[in-house]
Amino acid sequence: MAEVARTEAGRSSVFIKVCGLRTERDVDTAVAAGADAIGFVFAESVRRVDPDTALRLALRVPERIMTVGVFRDQPLDEVRGLIEATGMRAAQLHGDEGSAYYDALRPSGRTLIRGAAVRGDVPRFGECGEDILLLDAPVPGAGEAWDRTGVRLPGPGEMWLLAGGLDPGNVADAVRSARPWGVDVSSGIEISRGVKSPELIEAFIRAAREAA
Repeated sequence: MAEVARTEAGRSSVFIKVCGLRTERDVDTAVAAGADAIGFVFAESVRRVDPDTALRLALRVPERIMTVGVFRDQPLDEVRGLIEATGMRAAQLHGDEGSAYYDALRPSGRTLIRGAAVRGDVPRFGECGEDILLLDAPVPGAGEAWDRTGVRLPGPGEMWLLAGGLDPGNVADAVRSARPWGVDVSSGIEISRGVKSPELIEAFIRAAREAA
């Protein structure tokens, strides 16, 4: 949670996480454009990076910006090892990990993010002891938005990220209507699956900041 506090102290009014980065160019672009967090995917995905690449890229990220390792239903020892080997400042768990899993990771001192796909009722903040809740589409990483009409979203003061189908063209409306603590983007800044666009990274961060 200390990592959240450090990042929170220096951020603007909306927290912006840019996820699935795999190249020096994209990391440098996100840093220069003002991202608050950069995500590196270790789960099975077209955006997956190996530990050596993740470490090399993470070393380019200033301490004020959160580096996030993204995992899904992976053994606890594997997650612990990858966090330590790559120096990730936060761990995002995007599977069916329960509260005991979060408790086991907490001694590492990393910020813990719970990625939850919204299928019906919206998961509540803090149910697994996470520091940040990320609400995603039913199929995470597919670039699909989810219907927020009539749903009860987390309240003011709760640290939660809106994800799922966001891009430079719709993030401003999403920030204004859902009023999330932060937003998360991956496929919405790609020119093809897994390939990021520096221009789209910059446009997304600019649109989110202006809306907030």
